[in-house]
Amino acid sequence: MLIFVDGDAFPNLLKPILVRSIERLSLKTYVIANKKINLGSKSKLIEYIIVDQGADEADHKIVEMAQEGDLVITADIPLADRIISKKAHAIDHRGELYSVDNIKQYLAMRNLMESIRESGEMTGGPKAFSQKDAHEFANQLNSFLCKFCK
Repeated sequence: MLIFVDGDAFPNLLKPILVRSIERLSLKTYVIANKKINLGSKSKLIEYIIVDQGADEADHKIVEMAQEGDLVITADIPLADRIISKKAHAIDHRGELYSVDNIKQYLAMRNLMESIRESGEMTGGPKAFSQKDAHEFANQLNSFLCKFCK
């Protein structure tokens, strides 16, 4: 299993959590972004890939590289949907594990909120990322890795 990180919006609070897991389990990881991103480790297990500027360039590269059984860490629900369709796995920054059973519901809600925003309604956006969110991510990542890295 490989790990792919959608690096453009990856929260700093999650970097040490992810690096510890990568090192502990010796998991090859790709951090893909439109700009230089650093997880804070010079690990041989982590490779950084910078893609061209553009709204979905990092997403396209992740979808191109990810294979069945790989893990993608992203807050981008359309990207998670594409990953799930490849029989890979996706976890968001707040610890939500996307699956075949729930991704369409998340995608529908995201599309509804986007439509509401486009009509001029102010929706307020997501709540600020917190230490609790980092804890939820750590728990979900650990649970997933324990299950899939046996």
